[in-house]
Amino acid sequence: MTGPHALKPFLLAFPGPLRDRLVAAVLSGEKVATTGLLVEYEVENEELPEAGERSALIDSDGREVAVVEITEVEVLPLGAADLRLALDEGEGFLSVADWREAHERFWHSAEMREGLGDPGFVVDDATMVVVERFRVVETRPQG
Repeated sequence: MTGPHALKPFLLAFPGPLRDRLVAAVLSGEKVATTGLLVEYEVENEELPEAGERSALIDSDGREVAVVEITEVEVLPLGAADLRLALDEGEGFLSVADWREAHERFWHSAEMREGLGDPGFVVDDATMVVVERFRVVETRPQG
């Protein structure tokens, strides 16, 4: 934290093409939700976000590109994810199956497993996930 007004970083995926795509979808208004693993918060000993909390959306270069405000936080089993969530993620998913396949690919990646300290980590219908819904309240000029 650098000073009293510093915002917590809002990080989507890992730096690179996927983060770039997700950040662009947030800025265009297509992406209004994101889903993470509850276990990530436990591993990092981090509090769950709360509605009304504001964070700085960070791009792959580590720059703050926008301020987002959390509008809703829900913890649910992965098997309860629905089509509204898949659509609200703004990545062009047209079905829950497509959404889930892409998320499983990410959650089962070597980077994610390393971050969790569990090389054999896998998700199933009972895996608890954290759904954050948000809105952009301010964009930061770039350049």
